[in-house]
Amino acid sequence: GMGRQFLTVAGLAMLAGCAMTSGNVPGSERPDPLRAEYLNSGRPNGIEGLSQVVRMGPTVYVSGQVALDAEGRLVGPGDLRAQTTQALENLSHALRIAGATPADVAKITVYVVNLTPADWAMVREVGARFFPRRTPPAGVVVGVASLPRDSLLLAVDAIAIVKADFRPSE
Repeated sequence: GMGRQFLTVAGLAMLAGCAMTSGNVPGSERPDPLRAEYLNSGRPNGIEGLSQVVRMGPTVYVSGQVALDAEGRLVGPGDLRAQTTQALENLSHALRIAGATPADVAKITVYVVNLTPADWAMVREVGARFFPRRTPPAGVVVGVASLPRDSLLLAVDAIAIVKADFRPSE
């Protein structure tokens, strides 16, 4: 499995280089429901300088995912359909790390270089393979001049709400 690092304001000074595995804020009896977890997919497919995934309670924030493969190579140069598919696969992977799925996504933002209406129709078609058709997430589609790495045509970020995990009390 992956090592997750859990950082809290109170725990930062006590961290001293060791990963916290406890769900509790030091000195408290109860887990802090809004303790931020900073998660990394282990893949170089996000945008440098940003945490890939931040989870606070049931809310999961995923940074912009782009069409880079597990080795950080561009997938589908010049091919918006191929880049959309790879970026959404990377988004799905990032959500899974935080215990979420594409069906849990409440809001999505799609950034497309030099967006045209035909591009949006194609992105919707690819997206329908990842998101529920009857209940797609809320969101916005933005045409942009460029993205932080040459040859990227699309980036997609998301906010997901993980459904409560009900367990019978013992």
